[in-house]
Amino acid sequence: MKTYFAKVKDIQKKWYLVDAEGKTLGRLASQVAAILRGKHKPTYAPYMDMGDNVIVVNAEKIRVTGRKFNQKQYYRHSGYPGGLKVTRFSDMIKGKPERVITLAVKGMLPHNRLGRAILKHLKVYRGPEHPHEAQQPEKLEL
Repeated sequence: MKTYFAKVKDIQKKWYLVDAEGKTLGRLASQVAAILRGKHKPTYAPYMDMGDNVIVVNAEKIRVTGRKFNQKQYYRHSGYPGGLKVTRFSDMIKGKPERVITLAVKGMLPHNRLGRAILKHLKVYRGPEHPHEAQQPEKLEL
């Protein structure tokens, strides 16, 4: 019996549409990350970009559990002394709800070149409209 190695030309990429309305942030992010990596396919290989493209809509209607709405914080640093910026979840969801989902999914992907390439297949939008109708995305219930 021979071991099967997937080739780049054999990879079939599909488009999925996920509605984030009323979903819990972490649970949605982990399921989206698995689809982006291709773990749902029988030919999954951890060293290749085998996953599908995912469109997430209604990012502003995502939910978090407990007191995270007021207590969760996002950190970024400019690289200069004293350049730490802290943003609360409640402010981030009002200003840039797309970034909340993107950062949650990014944390669940590999932290290397492959993870950065996979993250480019994630498209997140604030409202229910998206410009990817031509790709005929398949609606996915998570």
